Amino acid sequence: MIPIDLDRVAEVTGGSVHGDGTLVVTSVVIDSRAVEAGTLFAALAGEHVDGHEFAPAAIESGATAVLASRVLDVPCVVVPDVTTALAALARDNRSRTSASVIGLTGSQGKTSVKDLLAHIVEASGPTIAPPGSLNNELGVPLTVLRADADTRFLIVEMGARGVGHIAELCEIATPDIGMVLNVGSAHVGEFGSAEVIAQAKGELVEALQAAGVAVLNADDPLVSAMASRTSARVLTFGAEGDVALGPVSLDELGQPHFTLTYDGATVDGHVPQIGEHHAINAAAAAAAAIAAGVDLASIAERLSTATAASPMRMEHHVRGDGLVVINDAYNANPESMAAALRAVANLGKGKPIAVLGEMLELGDASHDAHLAMGRLAADLGFVRVIAVGAGAAAIAEGAGEIGETVEDVDTAVEVLSASLRADDVVLVKASRGGRLERVALALLAH
Repeated sequence: MIPIDLDRVAEVTGGSVHGDGTLVVTSVVIDSRAVEAGTLFAALAGEHVDGHEFAPAAIESGATAVLASRVLDVPCVVVPDVTTALAALARDNRSRTSASVIGLTGSQGKTSVKDLLAHIVEASGPTIAPPGSLNNELGVPLTVLRADADTRFLIVEMGARGVGHIAELCEIATPDIGMVLNVGSAHVGEFGSAEVIAQAKGELVEALQAAGVAVLNADDPLVSAMASRTSARVLTFGAEGDVALGPVSLDELGQPHFTLTYDGATVDGHVPQIGEHHAINAAAAAAAAIAAGVDLASIAERLSTATAASPMRMEHHVRGDGLVVINDAYNANPESMAAALRAVANLGKGKPIAVLGEMLELGDASHDAHLAMGRLAADLGFVRVIAVGAGAAAIAEGAGEIGETVEDVDTAVEVLSASLRADDVVLVKASRGGRLERVALALLAH
């Protein structure tokens, strides 16, 4: 964050200072445990926890002041709404940084592409990117507020729960480069249709200025059609893209090898992560990096060292007895679950077992989507499919004789532990609400 005094905080947010307005803050956090000297602690009042109650502890830990919605007995700036104030502070910080801002969205793969892109561009200058999946009305301001005068690249991941959400996030981050990865079935239950999802995702390229660059997936018709919604230069990626992805092969570790071609030059590419889908992720990250001024040869070199940076995304673990556990339990939708199943099936070693939970927010398509995942697992040669919870029961149904449904995580661990062998490979995947990482952790602890 570019340093700012409390008087300026109040001016930007429409708040009032209670204490010394000349005090300077150099960072903003919403977790009192993350406070350090110079911090402005934003006290959010949630359904179960009220951040205002932690204000005294935050000050004791070194916070300079608190951003609050009511007057406190500590130095504070009182605002009508803390979340709205965070957005205003982030907009102000963005206006004072010279960083190139890269915004990205899509139905799946956002965090993986964000991590690849950050790894590529950080070799060219100081880079800020959100940890994990901070991509909502809190995550985006907090990411933008981390940028300072030295930041060269600011990568902002953007999610949406409805039409208009990404437009609001773009008002905060004002991206120079906007990338749309894909339009899938994730959240179709909330949006109603893929076309409405595309309308929402396309708000990112609509927000670009004419001097900006829209990076679009040439292989996704709903994404490539967004070219007509922007005045910015369009750069595409994919099999038919400006940044062209060549044939993909997998090595003995299940890691993809491919070629990337741009402007007449071709390089060999490799991502040291499990799954063929990381090849298209690499092409997307490469296109955004090219838009940001990085050359193709440097991109290929950086991709070759881009190990997984965010947790619970195809994490590869080997237990002491040799059992392999793939923890991909951060989130799930039909596209990402299919990609994970294919990736594990293609490892070419061990007997593949899938522990799968419910994919949320699929609406009327939910039953058929879960059924299809079970059938796919059976077709790919999985020897066992365990569906966790009633919402995932159709997966077991689709898997046929290799499928079974268990009530909860504890039962899944119990039935697995009684029969696993050292040469098995276990994939664990579900939507975030299922918290199926507990299965992976329990198996590794045995």
